[in-house]
Amino acid sequence: MADVNRGNRPLSPHLTVFDQSYTGTLSILHRITGIGLSLATILVVWWFLAAATDAAYFAFVDGLITSWLGGLVMIVSLWALWYHFCTGIRHLWWDTGRGFGLEEVRKSGMIVLGGSGVLTVLTLIAAFS
Repeated sequence: MADVNRGNRPLSPHLTVFDQSYTGTLSILHRITGIGLSLATILVVWWFLAAATDAAYFAFVDGLITSWLGGLVMIVSLWALWYHFCTGIRHLWWDTGRGFGLEEVRKSGMIVLGGSGVLTVLTLIAAFS
């Protein structure tokens, strides 16, 4: 086995070797949003713990979370929540054995992206109206 001529090929596949597909990108984004939701959950728990401890500490944490940067983080987290939810439904659909054709996969990916955006906007409208 050691005498096999490998030429200029890499020893193992790397992201730089393969072209990233549309579905692969959405899959990686699903994992990233899952990690982001975990971090956003830590922020929300920090906010609750600050509310339970001291008024001055809560004012500090609340000021951070309600600042423009904190608001942006919360809006992106809201989109991540809806995106993760929609991709979860997409995977449940795939678990039934349907939707694996190339055109169906692309179409469901576009539905997930559009649906997560629409659901984010609807949630923001409902929250601020």
